[in-house]
Amino acid sequence: MAVIALAGCSGAPGVTTSALALLLSWPLDPGRRMILAECDPDGGAVLHGLLQGTLGDRYGLRNLSVAARRHEFSDAFWRQLIDLSSKDGKKDSPRDRLLLPGITDPVQAASLGSVWKILGQMFRGIEAQTSHDVLIDLGRRGASGPSGILAEQADAVFVVVRNTMRGLQAAQGRVRTLEEQVGDVSVVMINEGPYPTGEAQRVLQVPVVATLPYAPKDARVLSDGAEQPRHFTKSPLMKAARTATTLLIQRAAMRRARLNPHEARRGGGEVTHAR
Repeated sequence: MAVIALAGCSGAPGVTTSALALLLSWPLDPGRRMILAECDPDGGAVLHGLLQGTLGDRYGLRNLSVAARRHEFSDAFWRQLIDLSSKDGKKDSPRDRLLLPGITDPVQAASLGSVWKILGQMFRGIEAQTSHDVLIDLGRRGASGPSGILAEQADAVFVVVRNTMRGLQAAQGRVRTLEEQVGDVSVVMINEGPYPTGEAQRVLQVPVVATLPYAPKDARVLSDGAEQPRHFTKSPLMKAARTATTLLIQRAAMRRARLNPHEARRGGGEVTHAR
């Protein structure tokens, strides 16, 4: 189906929180699975946010640099994934919503130079061959520099933007830079400010594909591991996220078909292992 990248800009627009909402809302046909990869060179947030440090920092992206040097990348990748599948009383988890945690210190990004390219190949391979969709959280800096290859290889790149004056101003330069790097990009808008979708599109000159509500209380469940209120899955945030997933998938499919018509027809790609 898709490899989709989310990028942010200055002002902490909520990329990781949005990515988690999408992951937990992603429509999964039988046999399909979903991976969220935290690939922000400034550091991941889920281990000590949503998961509140319960797993320490023994899982994650930082472990893959050693595996790449040992030519053990593929096996190591699957061992780093954390199961975020919903708990519904079943003894056996379906393991259909998985997280690759990010680094815990920006200093660790220096060791990942060779990892980004291998990850990009891995994502393309598992999307095509093992029925996993991939959502990449690039944070504020991850779509540029060495990790920018992940944006370049994604089916679609979306910039997460708040529709405030500050948010739109910060996003303008980010959007232009990404357009030069990867071609067309789109926006996921956090509806915090006064500017409607049409105005945001006019300012940024790219389409706003999906909108998520500004819902701080519900967002803290995902960003900080706050207590989950009753009916959280039916909250406006999660309902909007479910709608957004469909729109993002459609946008990615259209862009993939336009740029790679042959691959789109055959569902191409090969599973890539480090060698």
